[in-house]
Amino acid sequence: MELMVLLNALVTRLLFMLHSVIGVWRVTAVKKEPKYWLLALLNLLLCLETGLTLKFKQGRGYKWFSPAIFLYLICTVPSLWLLEIHHGTQYCGNEPGAVQVNISNQDFNQSRDSSHGSEGTDHHIIQTAKVFVNQLSTICETVWTLALHQTFLLLLVVGRWLLPIGVEITRDQLSQLLLMFVGTAADTLEFASETLDIEDVRKNYVLINAILAVWTWSMLQFPLDLAVQHIGCKPTASTRRIPSLLLCRYSAELWNIGVSLFIQDGPFFIVRSILMGHFRIFNQMLVFFTAKNILVVTLQLYRLAVITLDFRATILQKSRKGEVSCCPCEPYETSTHATADQDTEMKEFVAFPPKEETQAPSEDK
Repeated sequence: MELMVLLNALVTRLLFMLHSVIGVWRVTAVKKEPKYWLLALLNLLLCLETGLTLKFKQGRGYKWFSPAIFLYLICTVPSLWLLEIHHGTQYCGNEPGAVQVNISNQDFNQSRDSSHGSEGTDHHIIQTAKVFVNQLSTICETVWTLALHQTFLLLLVVGRWLLPIGVEITRDQLSQLLLMFVGTAADTLEFASETLDIEDVRKNYVLINAILAVWTWSMLQFPLDLAVQHIGCKPTASTRRIPSLLLCRYSAELWNIGVSLFIQDGPFFIVRSILMGHFRIFNQMLVFFTAKNILVVTLQLYRLAVITLDFRATILQKSRKGEVSCCPCEPYETSTHATADQDTEMKEFVAFPPKEETQAPSEDK
């Protein structure tokens, strides 16, 4: 096992655990009930996954799916749910924050002077750590919750970058995936923060749970790598059927379209439409992002239509020549043993007569 692979695998998972424990600490501090520390036990699943990955995969990733990212979601999302549901009535202003910073700087200077005068460097480090923790405790709840949201999404992207890749995914595909994740993370953060910050939404407990449920549903795309990987298909009789051919040749594109329509932009558009149409909640950002969701959904449907028409034209061209294609990574093969069922299915899919044949009799006249 390479040293860097082992180091990346361990460091990334330790960062996931640390962030999850910080979230549990904030829930315990806000709720003021020690029983919420039990949420930290979810990190045992991540520890188990780490051991199994190191033993059976030598620290490298899996094909199409990242268990570490999925378990990180399981460990962190419950804490964010509890913080958003509690929320409270504590708000932050500029002047109180500035006062807290001034007081903290003064405490840092006093602790440094006292440490030099009386005790050694160890005492200074301990005092500095205490002052730092006290300063973090004075930060209001809304700032903590937003910071946890932001660092959560940043760690998802950075963690996926640091995690060792498997043999099935290339570095070029990983870079494409990370760029997609950056845009996706920004959209999900905006959806959760902007909609939950609306005052009328905060007064409706059902709306809060519905928004958090859609947000959680959108997070499930992060453990998957299907957006940049084509499904491998062998040239068998089953893969020469129309749906299998379409899936084999455009699996990554179809996955991206499906994610946008059913996991991200589609659900986001439905929630925002309900807020404006049923609950009569309007503001400038809500209207803008609703229009943005409409545009993205329309473009994805247009993309799906383009792929279907292109595939149909390709099948028509190959069927005339007696050729059948299976996968974009494999060359076209001439099939001399095509069954009658496959020919019938292709004719039904591209069922329109060629123009040359219909216009030939008229030219003779």
